[in-house]
Amino acid sequence: MTYNEITYPFDTRPGDGEVLEVSDGLLWVRMPIPIPGLDYINLYLIEDDDGWTMVDSGLNTGKIRDLWREIYAKYLKGKPITRMLCTHFHPDHMGQAGWVTYKWKIPLTMTFGEWTFGRMLYLEAQKETPDYVIDFYRSVGFDEDMLARVRDRGFNNFRQAMSQVPMGFNRIADGDILTIGKRDWQVIVGQGHSPEHACLYSASDGILISGDQVLPRITPHIGVYPAEPLANPLKKFMDSIEIYKKLPKDTFVLPAHNDVFYGLHNQLDFYQSHHEERLNRLMQVCDSPQSAMDLLPVLFDRELDEKDKGLGIAEGLAHCHYLVGEGKLERVLGEDGIWKFQKSGAHHKAVA
Repeated sequence: MTYNEITYPFDTRPGDGEVLEVSDGLLWVRMPIPIPGLDYINLYLIEDDDGWTMVDSGLNTGKIRDLWREIYAKYLKGKPITRMLCTHFHPDHMGQAGWVTYKWKIPLTMTFGEWTFGRMLYLEAQKETPDYVIDFYRSVGFDEDMLARVRDRGFNNFRQAMSQVPMGFNRIADGDILTIGKRDWQVIVGQGHSPEHACLYSASDGILISGDQVLPRITPHIGVYPAEPLANPLKKFMDSIEIYKKLPKDTFVLPAHNDVFYGLHNQLDFYQSHHEERLNRLMQVCDSPQSAMDLLPVLFDRELDEKDKGLGIAEGLAHCHYLVGEGKLERVLGEDGIWKFQKSGAHHKAVA
């Protein structure tokens, strides 16, 4: 087997309510999620001496709870769930965590940044969309029709996708070692996709449970949102790539979406080239001020529908903020109240 390209060692996937053992005492679970383009999330069960550790939980839907009940009844060998570990706060990963921890009377295990962000968004939910959210999207170029849709959807989508986020948790941090059964798992924290995304690495077996930090076939979403409007998540993501490149080329990667695979370094190289190519595209057109909305056709090779434009804007801002952080672009407020990006020094040259 070559590890310089992506290869998929299994020609099958677990069906709904089923598991597939990918290594001794390590079960792959797939749950359906209504997210176009993803459709399923991969979750994992790791056998311990006296129970099982769940890694991620799925969205808060009745169907997923029923599928978990089937799996608990058929595949746990009569042992309980003893740890609920979530890689990060996104609802397809953390959505059932409250239900799982309540059912099994166990704590939630996460990094501090992920638990606090998820708990904050859960508690912030409200019927009306806050003004600061509207102001953010107006400042990045949303037109009045798009702003109306932001108002109409309210500010409760996150909470609806979650069971109650536990009030307390067990903290894990980068470098921690979790002993689960016969394996020691090192916590490796990546950033960019989310604040403090936890991956688990077993050096003895060469296995990385990568969550959304490393995915085959697609790139993780890296975006800027109203809660942190000046964030530079792409810088954090690019820095994190170097962390995971230190792992061996023959690492067996268990991602949250698509299939388990070999070819870690190939995928990390692809992320770097993908984002560098898009950064270069931006630099070619920012001689004059450009809003994030203006830059959508520069960054994306297909026309985005209304639903995808929000994600596209978030990714576009992430790339622009990266270049601002590198001193290559500057961010200026236009007379129309919209933030624009242009090459550093271009504004001053134009004034002169």
